[in-house]
Amino acid sequence: MPQAVILSKADARRLLVSHHFTPTDVPGVFDRLGGVQFDPLKPVGCNHDLVLQARVPGYRVGDWEKIAYQDRLAYDAWDKQASLVRMKDWPQRRIYHQWHLRHWSELFERYPEAVETILDELRERGPLPSTAFNHQIHKPEWQGSWYGPRLTKHVLRALWHTGKVVTHHRVNGHHVYDLAERVIPPEFYLAEPLSERESTRWLILLRHQAVGLLRPGANQELWSLGVSAAERQALLGELVDEGCLLPVEIEGRRYHTAPELLALLDVPPLRPQVRFLAPLDQLLWDRKAALHLFDFDYVWEVYKPEQDRKWGYYALPVMYGERFVARVDSRLEGSTWQIKGWWWEEGVEPDGALWKGLKQAVAAFMRYLLADEVKVAGGVDRPVREVLKTAGTAVGLETGG
Repeated sequence: MPQAVILSKADARRLLVSHHFTPTDVPGVFDRLGGVQFDPLKPVGCNHDLVLQARVPGYRVGDWEKIAYQDRLAYDAWDKQASLVRMKDWPQRRIYHQWHLRHWSELFERYPEAVETILDELRERGPLPSTAFNHQIHKPEWQGSWYGPRLTKHVLRALWHTGKVVTHHRVNGHHVYDLAERVIPPEFYLAEPLSERESTRWLILLRHQAVGLLRPGANQELWSLGVSAAERQALLGELVDEGCLLPVEIEGRRYHTAPELLALLDVPPLRPQVRFLAPLDQLLWDRKAALHLFDFDYVWEVYKPEQDRKWGYYALPVMYGERFVARVDSRLEGSTWQIKGWWWEEGVEPDGALWKGLKQAVAAFMRYLLADEVKVAGGVDRPVREVLKTAGTAVGLETGG
């Protein structure tokens, strides 16, 4: 096994911030991270929008749709949960279709006529949302299940997970389905699939590329692979032995990284700026690593009962340079950015540079949201409230708001 590279936490933070936040365009984010996690909740844009705005100067809510549904550089797929991933990776990702077939094979066996009828409708009528199919059978016993009581919806999800149909586009967040062979370019659709072993190795490498520094014991949800933990660890060991991944020791903890990422330590650090991060940003996929490296204990409370929340429904992490400095809970209501709560991290004492960075970040975030006004709840500390309102007023003047 190669000797571990020794890094300090400060080194690790600098490497990760450079890896994640060196500015690029939307295709560049997909190339750097492999994809972004999709989540339909959108109090301030969706999770995938938030991931992209933190990395792409000038990004606006919804800009991803052109990349996915017009340029076809990305497509909806299962990765670490539902995601948008690179179109060119279809051959490597077909392993997910095999893994998911284990779950959906019983439905295919029980309802073969429904499967063929639904596929025939797509062949004859073109892209359709689940509600537009003529074939509609309700199964009352499925009421309350994840996909509801409609057999057509269940069959479509089974076909989607197993690669027979894909998302042609979305309408108000809902999938419009089409046959995979009509959406996936032939050079990818007809390419020879990789073996399970080759695909799994590729996915393990991609997880490290997405996160930057990854603990071998990171939780199963982060890996989201159809192999056992023991099989994954064996393949991880092979990749380390072959030099495809390097072991990294960071103040008593073992991580792995792609060798090329260490070169980021030789380039000047990014200019410190304030960023609002997505709750499911790749930098936060491994919450234990975020706690170890950044001393940031992040909990996404969106599914907690209101009385159990400490920070708020959709509190976003706020970074300044290489440090998490605050959390903000907010909503876009019409064209107004409503800021419900702001909490500084322990030990943060804002100076002039941080206040200036916050003003710039608020202005950029409002442009991302297409908001023309900001309103701040009275419970927010007065200095923060004044900065947020001042920055928001400046944007409103610029846009004629």
